[in-house]
Amino acid sequence: MKKLYGNTTGLKANQIKRLGNLYRRRIPPDFLVSQEVARDICRISREIRRQIGIMINRRSKVVFVIVGDSKKIIIPNSSAYRAAPGRLRGLRCIHTHLNHEALTDDDLTDLALLRLDMMAVITSNGEGIPQKIHAAHIMPEQADQKPYQILPPLNPGNLDIGCEALIVALEDELSRASMGHQAVSGSERALLVSVTSSSGSESKESMAELRELALSGGIEVVDAVVQHRPKADSRLLIGRGKLQDLAILALQKAATLIIFDQELSASQIRSITDQIDLKVIDRTQLILDIFAQRARTREGKLQVELAQLKYLLPRLVAKNTAMSRLTGGIGGRGPGETKLEINRRRVRERIARLEQSLDSVRRHRGQQKARRERKGLPIISIIGYTNAGKSTLLNTLTQSNVVAESRLFATLDPSSRRLRFPKEIEVIITDTVGFIRDLPKDLMVAFRATLEELENADLLLHVIDISNPRYEAQIQSVERILADLKLEKTRVVRVLNKADRVDPQTGMRLSRQLKGISLSARSKATLMPLIEEMEKIIGMMK
Repeated sequence: MKKLYGNTTGLKANQIKRLGNLYRRRIPPDFLVSQEVARDICRISREIRRQIGIMINRRSKVVFVIVGDSKKIIIPNSSAYRAAPGRLRGLRCIHTHLNHEALTDDDLTDLALLRLDMMAVITSNGEGIPQKIHAAHIMPEQADQKPYQILPPLNPGNLDIGCEALIVALEDELSRASMGHQAVSGSERALLVSVTSSSGSESKESMAELRELALSGGIEVVDAVVQHRPKADSRLLIGRGKLQDLAILALQKAATLIIFDQELSASQIRSITDQIDLKVIDRTQLILDIFAQRARTREGKLQVELAQLKYLLPRLVAKNTAMSRLTGGIGGRGPGETKLEINRRRVRERIARLEQSLDSVRRHRGQQKARRERKGLPIISIIGYTNAGKSTLLNTLTQSNVVAESRLFATLDPSSRRLRFPKEIEVIITDTVGFIRDLPKDLMVAFRATLEELENADLLLHVIDISNPRYEAQIQSVERILADLKLEKTRVVRVLNKADRVDPQTGMRLSRQLKGISLSARSKATLMPLIEEMEKIIGMMK
């Protein structure tokens, strides 16, 4: 006899045997459940005063028998029946209610979160004779319509509803939408989620940046959801009702991934992924993922791997699917590892080795610094928010060809070039990794060797994209990071880039307001005021 799911304490041997016999029952394909099975589970349910549930697969076979308490059943892990994007799970749940309730909010939530084929409830009288069957299924996306449909109550003698054909038709409609989406893009498809108490404008700006990050990481964004609440839910971050809406929206949009704008704790990742059968990551993990894609040099790869492992270590107990995007290629045993203590020990050992390697990088940088100091070459470092145009400015100033793309974190590995001013003053000019709001602390620590280059700079060029509506917040983010790095005393010149994308009056006004130099990094003709200012400042330092 197969195992019964739930608490069987207090059940008699004959009751356990009758429940076990349910595994032998076959349900006619057109029936939601057979009249005999409905009668049997109602009788046992009344006898033991607990809810009884069964789960039926697409081959009309009972695959789970669940013993609950007087108020609920707990649906067991059904990950073996994993639902593909745009598809249902291939299981329908039928269970009893003792107090004549129809489908509850919890029933409909389980229907949505688990992507069940159908959810049904059987009510019975005091003798355990079935009275009514209440059933519901998820609906394909349609305007002005609820995401699920509750069928009219069924009589126990009228359970032939063309069940198999109904489920196939629903899934066909969902899969057609999914195939259409996949034809557009073979990339991951994400729902963006933010739970915030901030103002509407702040949350809108934050979500716009999260969208840019997702696109920069090669992820297709299918929709965005913002929940305003005074305080985030400590367990799920988002409300359970909203999580239900997300699950249905993900099914309708064939999403494969949910990205939260807020950082998730290990327990929150575990709680959310226990509720919803989708990969779940947060903003920090997305940034780490982008860095992992962009790292090219040995140093860059070491720094990214160190940051990933430090992020991963406290989250190793989270559900495997939540970590599957992060754990690939980082030297661990992979998301299937069950001996977590062994896994943690190996991660700690790897972190120690990476920190030793990066200490070696720091010593090498110290030797480079000593050589530069002997040559007496001033250092100018280009800093700024990601995608502000730093690499483009370096290319135009030095006639070089550092990779410059219109996407976040196009440059990860720093580049240095020599620049000779008209008055024969020679300097080293360095492009650095872009800053971003709430830069993950693990990245700050891991990139310490790179960021320490800024400590050696005689002058910082702060590149600002004045065509970006969020330029003021971006300036504050960069200046906050400079303060964290204790670089407030280093001389800074503000470079107001992309002036060709704003009208001349706006450019002039911002030059006065921000005390910066307006230019277009793509146009060499606009760079002379900046070159003259750099030459003047460096000349005064000699």
